[in-house]
Amino acid sequence: MASTRTKVAVLGSATLLASGVLAVPLAFGDSPAAPTPHPAAEIHKPSPMPDRVMLTPTTTPAATQNVTWRAEAPAGSAQAQILKAPRGLGDVKPAAGEVTTVRAGSSTPVNTNLGYASTYHTVSFTDLEPDTRYTYRVGDGVNWSAWTDFTTAAEDLEPFSFIYYGDAQNYIDSAVPRVFRQAFADRPDAKLIVNAGDLINSPNSEEEWGQWYQAGGFIDGQVNNFSVTGNHEYSSGRLSSFWRPQFPYPDNGPGNEELKQTVYTVDYQGVRFIGLDSNFQNDATLMAAQTEWLEGLLRDNPNRWTVVTFHHPVYAMTGSRNNAAVRDQWGPLFEEYGVDLVLQGHDHAYGRGNQITNRDSVTVHNGVTYAVSVSGGKMYALNNGENWTDNGAELVRSGENAQLYQMIDVTEDTIRYESRFANGEHNDGFLIRKNADGERTVNEIRTDENTVGEQVTVDRTTARKKDTVQVSAYGYDPGERVEVRLRSVDGKERERVVATAEADEIGRLSYALKVPNWVKKDTSYEVFLTSENQRIDSPAITITK
Repeated sequence: MASTRTKVAVLGSATLLASGVLAVPLAFGDSPAAPTPHPAAEIHKPSPMPDRVMLTPTTTPAATQNVTWRAEAPAGSAQAQILKAPRGLGDVKPAAGEVTTVRAGSSTPVNTNLGYASTYHTVSFTDLEPDTRYTYRVGDGVNWSAWTDFTTAAEDLEPFSFIYYGDAQNYIDSAVPRVFRQAFADRPDAKLIVNAGDLINSPNSEEEWGQWYQAGGFIDGQVNNFSVTGNHEYSSGRLSSFWRPQFPYPDNGPGNEELKQTVYTVDYQGVRFIGLDSNFQNDATLMAAQTEWLEGLLRDNPNRWTVVTFHHPVYAMTGSRNNAAVRDQWGPLFEEYGVDLVLQGHDHAYGRGNQITNRDSVTVHNGVTYAVSVSGGKMYALNNGENWTDNGAELVRSGENAQLYQMIDVTEDTIRYESRFANGEHNDGFLIRKNADGERTVNEIRTDENTVGEQVTVDRTTARKKDTVQVSAYGYDPGERVEVRLRSVDGKERERVVATAEADEIGRLSYALKVPNWVKKDTSYEVFLTSENQRIDSPAITITK
């Protein structure tokens, strides 16, 4: 055995020497030198080469696009180039006039805690065509980023997907990247990424912001980022000095200087996205300004769908937290104006639910859906949902000790929401359907367990022959055919089909059942609805005459 080891060692040394590498083996008993951490100032120091490339939406996403990046560049040299996405680049040169060069509209240095300044540049591309793929690069005219593609929004409602994250905040360099990458792998054509605050832990940490950008990598340069501030984007009431240079969001909020580019709205392909700043719950003036602005956006909303995001949840998930100002001022507006999704963070756990009064059946409600999620590695324990139930809401799904991402797919008639764990496994999901009149159902993703059992409602539990019983049920596909059956509760009478009905465009079944002559007095029957997707029944109806 010793001879074999010697031969292998000699062969290995010979191979290395032949390659021009001198191998100096360690003597037995020697210990390798202990590695030392690579300094953050060297990892994240800027250079003339662009990095931290980020797309942020404008108020006209079908015709304009903002891109921001970081680089050392001589004054006035920061620029971008753009053209319609070609089939090839490199040896394939764009024809004359195809490439447009745009100078940066702003270049803002941010003094960092690592001993240098990071300068962020922003270019606004204008006069773009709707629903069109473009290729762009950023730099100083000599030092360029890679060419990267994005697609402008369609002018009207067209199907698209977006991704939603709760807090990243902690373990940004180690645990968060796999979440961002898995989400992108599952929705590579996503048009937006919504972050519900606490992107980092220390608001002015150059190292943490660098880690956050590295976690997203190339994704940030081709998918628009729609982020709101959490409490960790503030220090002693002051907004992170990185926020506005990095995220030049539309300045279309309430008008207060403190809320500039942290409270904003974007209409994107039939969805009104609204970002709020819930960090001012103790400031009556700024809360009132946001509330008035919010109501105006909800009252005068030409879009089919509405998504609102902010940091502190309407219904808290953990500890003794209770965001009463958010719940009391914004919650009633969400319900009154039919907001579809409220996406939140802060509590480092998962939760999803709705107001109890909006419940239609075991698996369906018709109200606002509130979600709380977390993408980072810091976890909190759940509080059994007291903040939900104490305030008229129900916690339909909850979980702790998991990193998550949410994929949301929008069409004209539906929003499909799915939450997955960091390893890609399914966590939670539901489907929102809406008709032309704005009526809505929110349906649980079907399982073998939730498509059976007592889910049919009737308007009476006693009846006589030829009486009419109003039958209601939910959870169907639009137009799904349903057999309406009567069967005796004791099983002594033969089950019979009395009618065939059809679900409407939001999966709702409403049928006026005329009690047939063949039923027997003093016998109890249940309405049994069978279809391709469900086999559900009603409470017992007793025949009295």
